[in-house]
Amino acid sequence: MQGPRSEGRLLSDINVVPLVDIMLVMLIIFMVTAPMMQQGVDVDLPQTTSQPMEGQEQRMVVTINAKREVYLNKEKVDPALLRRHLERSTAARLNREVFLRADRRVPYGFVVRIMAEIKNAGIEKLGMVTEPLETRK
Repeated sequence: MQGPRSEGRLLSDINVVPLVDIMLVMLIIFMVTAPMMQQGVDVDLPQTTSQPMEGQEQRMVVTINAKREVYLNKEKVDPALLRRHLERSTAARLNREVFLRADRRVPYGFVVRIMAEIKNAGIEKLGMVTEPLETRK
């Protein structure tokens, strides 16, 4: 007496269990290695042909002028108190993003120190504001 499957027929069902196992292992590997790829201070360098960004809410802008004076939006802030002002200003925001504008004559070390204060305030994204290069025709 033979059942619905005879011994002469091949089984044509796909076994997806090994595929699922492999995909889960790959997912775990990528989840573990992805945070290790980020190092240093995150700065998105601008392209020369970039377009202005459109925003839904008012952006937070930290400005450093040639006299090393620091401004949060248009309010002058003591560099030592910048972290406290940023924490207070971004506490209720969903988008914790700050743009940094610095005069080209400001020493690099001072700009990096301000960038560190911004990151220590818990800001997730830090963008650099520049002007596009002039194209010659």
